[in-house]
Amino acid sequence: MEPAVRLIPLGGLGEIGLNMMLVEFGDDLIAIDCGLMFPDDELPGIDYVIPDFSYIRARRDAFRGVVLTHGHEDHVGAIPYLLRELPAPVYGTALTLALVGEKLREHGLLESADLRPMRPRERFELGPFGVEPIRVTHSIVDGMGLAIDTPVGTIVMTGDFKLDQSPLDNAPSDYRRFAELGEHGVLVLCSDSTNVDRPGHTRSEIEVGAALGERFALATGRIILATFASHIHRIQQVLTLAARFDRRVALLGRSMERNVAVAADLGYLTVPAGLIRPLEDVVGLPPARQLILSTGSQGEPNSALALMAAGEHKYAQIARGDLVVLSARVIPGNERTIGRVINQLYRRGAEVLYDDNAFVHVSGHASQEDLKLMLNLTRPRYFIPVHGEYRHLLGHARLAGTVGLTPDRIFLIEDGAGLEVTKTSARVLDGLPAARVLVDGKGIGDVGAVVLRDRQLLADDGVIAVSLTIDAKGAVVAGPELATRGVVYVKESEALLDELRAAVVAALAERTADEPWDREAIGARVRTAVRQFVNQRFQRKPIVLPMILEV
Repeated sequence: MEPAVRLIPLGGLGEIGLNMMLVEFGDDLIAIDCGLMFPDDELPGIDYVIPDFSYIRARRDAFRGVVLTHGHEDHVGAIPYLLRELPAPVYGTALTLALVGEKLREHGLLESADLRPMRPRERFELGPFGVEPIRVTHSIVDGMGLAIDTPVGTIVMTGDFKLDQSPLDNAPSDYRRFAELGEHGVLVLCSDSTNVDRPGHTRSEIEVGAALGERFALATGRIILATFASHIHRIQQVLTLAARFDRRVALLGRSMERNVAVAADLGYLTVPAGLIRPLEDVVGLPPARQLILSTGSQGEPNSALALMAAGEHKYAQIARGDLVVLSARVIPGNERTIGRVINQLYRRGAEVLYDDNAFVHVSGHASQEDLKLMLNLTRPRYFIPVHGEYRHLLGHARLAGTVGLTPDRIFLIEDGAGLEVTKTSARVLDGLPAARVLVDGKGIGDVGAVVLRDRQLLADDGVIAVSLTIDAKGAVVAGPELATRGVVYVKESEALLDELRAAVVAALAERTADEPWDREAIGARVRTAVRQFVNQRFQRKPIVLPMILEV
């Protein structure tokens, strides 16, 4: 039997985020990335979604480590949850490890963590795997693709990438190395699919700086610019423009302050002396000398930008003449929250620039022509589209067909399926773990479908709590008392609640002598009476919580 390598996605194939891919050969297993996903409206109260580590847990003796492609949350955010139960070496570039280190410190895991730096083109060994980082450009500095030599052949993982010909740090993607790998033979290519629906080439980051410079030159009042705190190149361009136009900069948002400090310490960010000052100092300057660099580009409810838009920020109030720039793409699902913030900003008299009405952002992901170029550079025997919803993966699979890959060489798989590859064949593996683990506060995986359904019901129809006291014979000696949340406004519905109390009393009075009088039976009768009453009056189905006290 031929030796085989298995590629097992635990996340990132079928959704945006949650990126994690396992590479397995014999008794050795490594992970590429370990990301999280932010919840949507179908997950009320959930903080994060992380991958299911059960496959690694079952093979913990084979687990050799994690290799990180870059420092975005959807690629590194679940690292603390992995390391708390499965300690292993973590490899990454300087900025990536610095950002991961901050997360581990928050979780009390930094002291015990084994963080190992890696550099472009410097190969290292992990069991039978030889891992070589390859520089790529992205919307965060220090992004890497990976060439993983295995006993079966070379696997290339692009990570998140774009092919920027003129990056701000003059460190473009390593086209030459990708081409050399293609010459020697790539067994499998796993390539980023996020922007597969965008034709042409992705524009350069440096073009955004030029466009922002034109806007800054015309601005006569304060400038408030919101972007991702991890976008160090964007932040650098904003700081450079602020210095050019003699503006002082205030940083808003803990992640913005932390990332700027980390990037400056590592030499990825050049900050002119005296440019960044406390917010209290900056807002005391004339508006034409103020620039506020903020988080909140996705309209997050408690972000600095959202608080300013709502007029609730302690120090910074939006005023007529302000220029607000949302220099970030809209993450799918955030359209309504961003739209709400934009409307509030306009109502307060600000001029607002965002992706729909101005050129203020470029993507960090490759568009169609860039994706074709990656396929042509590496010329893989087999191809797996990764990083995207099903429509993105399908679009990338079809795109690969236009550059000569035949259908038998393209594998369109999602979480729960894997690919087993030998030197001469490849086959899909089904039935692999692909659950999503929900993090709610300190609870990890303890919120399941039943709890989520209850939360949704509470959100949809509210709750009515009915408390009463019964004696040993089942007779009511006190109550019923009613408490409602999300059903009716109590102060305006006293008469209605009196009717509901009467309906509960009547239902209890209708019990026959042979009916049980225990707490469970009485609770069931109360629940039925309340539901029938509310459904007849309002056609609503609230959760009913009988609370029966026996004396």
